[in-house]
Amino acid sequence: MAIHIHPAIDAGIAPETPGFQGGTLTCRCATDPVTVRIGSQVAHNHACGCTKCWKPDGALFSQVAVVGRDKVEVTANGHKLQVVDPAATIRRHACTGCGVHLYGRIDNDQHAFYGLDFVHTELSREAGWAPPTFAAFVSSVIESGADPEQMGAIRARLGELGLPYYDCLSPPLMDALATNAAKRAGTLHQAG
Repeated sequence: MAIHIHPAIDAGIAPETPGFQGGTLTCRCATDPVTVRIGSQVAHNHACGCTKCWKPDGALFSQVAVVGRDKVEVTANGHKLQVVDPAATIRRHACTGCGVHLYGRIDNDQHAFYGLDFVHTELSREAGWAPPTFAAFVSSVIESGADPEQMGAIRARLGELGLPYYDCLSPPLMDALATNAAKRAGTLHQAG
């Protein structure tokens, strides 16, 4: 049985174009689509197995990256956007017509990722985005309906694609979360 991770990842991962400065994300509505301009390259692009991120039909994982919230601009049909879960840490803005998530925003200014928006670069026609470099929340695909017996094959496929896999975020992102928590708690002592 072939393991399909995500349509934009399964055939191989395209490299980043040096100097790439962003593009436009478009929802999947045939008429009056929502468009969002991303004004720079993204960072930390990854395959995400969580149950909150938008995934194309048939995909085990989403493909999601971050970009500065000041680089995200809704350019058409923003009236169609609605927050999926207002109580979630990442407030995912989805099109009410097709259900696609155009961006996710953290409004808590105490969160380590405040100021970053989460975007799905496969919604862009432009080539050159930073490629996914890891897979996060891999075990969570079980919660989405993946057979637990297939987890070895899923991890093997991620390895074939060159994506290190974690059951949380990548080590640098986990370090950023822990650093933020330690600073807020006053437990981080700077060497001096």
